[in-house]
Amino acid sequence: MHVDPLEFVETIATPLGWFYAIVCAINVLAAIRALSGRRRYARAAAWAVVAAGFAWFAWASFDGKAPAMPEGIKAAVDGAINPVSFTLGSFVMLTVLYVGRRFFVNTAIAFAGLNVSLVLMGLSMTDPEFAAIVSRPDNVPIVAMVYLLGFFTWLSASQAVTNDRRAEEGKPPLEADDQRKVLTWPDLVYTELICMILVTVLLIVWSVALRAPLEQPADPVVTPNPSKAPWYFLGLQEMLVFSDAWNVGVVVPGLIIFGLAVIPYLDVNPVGSGYYSIRPRRFAYLVFQFGFLQLWVLLILIGTFMRGPNWTFFGPYEFQDPYKVLALNNVKLSEYFWVMLLGRGVPQVPGGAGALVELGYILWREIVGVVLLAGYFLAMPPLLGRTILRSFRREMGLGRYTLMIVLLLSMMTLPLKMILRWTFNLSYVVSIPEYFFNI
Repeated sequence: MHVDPLEFVETIATPLGWFYAIVCAINVLAAIRALSGRRRYARAAAWAVVAAGFAWFAWASFDGKAPAMPEGIKAAVDGAINPVSFTLGSFVMLTVLYVGRRFFVNTAIAFAGLNVSLVLMGLSMTDPEFAAIVSRPDNVPIVAMVYLLGFFTWLSASQAVTNDRRAEEGKPPLEADDQRKVLTWPDLVYTELICMILVTVLLIVWSVALRAPLEQPADPVVTPNPSKAPWYFLGLQEMLVFSDAWNVGVVVPGLIIFGLAVIPYLDVNPVGSGYYSIRPRRFAYLVFQFGFLQLWVLLILIGTFMRGPNWTFFGPYEFQDPYKVLALNNVKLSEYFWVMLLGRGVPQVPGGAGALVELGYILWREIVGVVLLAGYFLAMPPLLGRTILRSFRREMGLGRYTLMIVLLLSMMTLPLKMILRWTFNLSYVVSIPEYFFNI
């Protein structure tokens, strides 16, 4: 059901006023704090101007005229965002943040980025569709975790860049300079007690302010549309768009657990142990950030905020029409090879064939996919070990290197499969439903 935007702005104006007032107060504190640092007057004046802007936003919102995102911008965003642009855009953004990390870890730059995100959040909350998704009780903690994830990622990167700079100057890392000791009693126990009280108060206020996301009793004949898993499983549910349920539900979680367990046995680099750093272990840093942020957190965000009825992708301001269905052609690699390339029918197993004959026909049918997978997992490790990963092969040894590169190639199958799905509608490289094996 569509909601009148003007009426909706009137209903949300007061909460937005308090939101802008809180952000204004944060910028006032930032201006006061800037008076004690370098370039104090310029930075204090900059944050004071920002605070004045948020104060005006708050006054306008309390007056019932909350600033709204222009309709043209919302339409442009909805038209530009799709699974391909959203995923590739996030990858480009992560690349820019990594390359320019020395610039972006600057406190002033990071705080400016936070202000921009809060402005966009406030302007977007005047849209009924955006507000319905973000303010849903199930999604409120996800929004909070996005900001917390951004903060702690920035904090760790800031400390890592500082340590890298100190290493270039011949100085020890910051962690080595801090030799202070904290007593368990009373310091740690008192700190934990205070944190426990604050978290309890927060949970009580949260439970009173937000209605619990309880629905009707479960009915086996009525399935919600969309039927979403808990947020921590939404990444796996999003993977189902690109892979088989057995692969996503069993193989991928198993590889994640196994890969995390063997990291201490694979890591032979003693530099960076016990303190934050990026430069001496760029490969490990990039692999982890790509796997965690791009292949896990991003999929959770897509499943939480972008997937609507029929698991269709919707823009952030787009009405989630339950009748919107995108027709997708699922084409297997064997069909591309036999039907489209050779102009022949896909080989079929003759009726009454024995197990060995059936297996032979299946392998012949999937010969292209089998050869590609064999080349990917058997030829790529030695090829990479002799070229761009030659130093890793020499330092880690054959066994550790082989295990590492197989896990890395397995991780990369997901983005490769996503690209093939978007560009060629390729559903499976190898499809053997007779033995529940689909990749």
